[in-house]
Amino acid sequence: MSSQNAAALTPVFVRLKLSLLKNGLRQSGGRRAAYITSAVLALLFAALQLLGLIALRGNEHAGTVTVLGVALLAIGWTVMPLFFPSGDETLDPTRLVMLPLRPQPLVGALLAASLVGIGPLFTLCLILGSAIAVAHGAGAAAFAVLAVPLALLGCVALARAVATANTRLLTSRKGRDLAVLSGLVIAVGIQFVNFGAQRLGKTGGLSALDPVADVVRWLPPASAIGAVDSAGDGSYGRAALQLLVSAGALGLLLYAWQRSLVKLMTTPDGSTLAASDASRKESGGKGLTSLLPEGRTGTVMLRTLRYAWRDPKTKAAWITSLAIGLIVPVFNALQGSGTVYFACFATGMLGMQMYNQFGQDTSAFWMVLLSISSTRDAYLELRARAFALLLVTLPYTLLVTAVTAGMLGDWTKLPEVIGLALALLGAMLATGSVASATLAYSIPQDSRKNVAPGQGGIAFLSIIGGMVVSAILCAPMIALAIWLHVSGNHGSLWLLLPLGAVYGALIGWAGLKVAAPRTAARLPEILTAVSTG
Repeated sequence: MSSQNAAALTPVFVRLKLSLLKNGLRQSGGRRAAYITSAVLALLFAALQLLGLIALRGNEHAGTVTVLGVALLAIGWTVMPLFFPSGDETLDPTRLVMLPLRPQPLVGALLAASLVGIGPLFTLCLILGSAIAVAHGAGAAAFAVLAVPLALLGCVALARAVATANTRLLTSRKGRDLAVLSGLVIAVGIQFVNFGAQRLGKTGGLSALDPVADVVRWLPPASAIGAVDSAGDGSYGRAALQLLVSAGALGLLLYAWQRSLVKLMTTPDGSTLAASDASRKESGGKGLTSLLPEGRTGTVMLRTLRYAWRDPKTKAAWITSLAIGLIVPVFNALQGSGTVYFACFATGMLGMQMYNQFGQDTSAFWMVLLSISSTRDAYLELRARAFALLLVTLPYTLLVTAVTAGMLGDWTKLPEVIGLALALLGAMLATGSVASATLAYSIPQDSRKNVAPGQGGIAFLSIIGGMVVSAILCAPMIALAIWLHVSGNHGSLWLLLPLGAVYGALIGWAGLKVAAPRTAARLPEILTAVSTG
């Protein structure tokens, strides 16, 4: 095996990738349906994006849009494998350390395997559409033939090089804690992009982005699309130089990836030494325990809150939700375009933490399983987890709503917004409980991913489907608020506060009642699902 080459190794890795995907879909009909549904939706969106980009042909800002779009795509490929669900375990180089594989052919094989999947196909559609949008003439089309694969390979290689270089950091306990801050920075950055786009529409339109695009078109892999645009304008010398920049960057990325693989496969990992000493010094939590109810409810609440504080991935989800939930209403208020109703966004962000409650337990869920012998036990378990979430969400909702109302000077809407937020919270607790029982998925603890391979579709349906159903459940309260406004009964809007609190409590209780028997009946399936990663 010491004389293997990339040509011989590549088909093996590609077949391995396809086999793991196929075997993952065979595990259950629900997983297969979830994967197919998410794949169809992603490809449909990609097709629409492709048609939209093609429709830009002839537009004076087509070059700006496509170059910046590919740049954002490359940024997404860089950060998504680190902090969001993507990829699969075949691309985790730590699993190949004990095999007699040389790094150079391994890079080619892993790169080819990385091109198999929905993500690369989605990326190809966007890059192809960008090239078509700016390719005017035979010369530009010839450049596009080289630019499209260069841009695609550049995105994939960038993602894998960064992920491999940070594998040891991200799989250590301290590294996962650091990733919490990094993930928060990325999430906040996305919001800045969103607000920048809103302000762009109020200033000078896309022409305001032309100076930025003039710089980005020389940065790989966006420079590949910049080369097609330059060739379409007849600047073949500049196009060749931009294409050369992309090719050179791809070579450097592959070299850096290979060096990272060499280091990873030859250097011992001491990143987790002495971690046990620190854990022994942590407080037993007696102060918090004294504030919680006695019995099973208090025990489960304490366990849930400790997960949120100690587990890096759970902590990342909580911190990101707290930050983004505050940023959206506050930034909109600062821009003068906000409304107090945006405070409900904060409630929704934290309500999402109710989904996949058992996934955070991973393989330790078997200890929870042993403590559930009836529907009543399942109900108490889910109720306690919901109480733990409410312990943070209720005061947070009141705080964000009050801050938003104060910044906008619209205190009259405070009672009705709080009532709608409480109704939404109850609905999300209900749907989250049901989703936790029926659409559980694993959160790998020894990986940079947040969803186990083959379970991305389940996670998508659990969260997105739950949010849609929650919105439907809140429809009566929303309709009541609209009716009171339209009919002119503004003096009665304060009734939404007590009605929303009661309605949310009833919906949450009903959701727990529905989820409890499903949880009790599906304990083995839940254990298998959350232990997959």
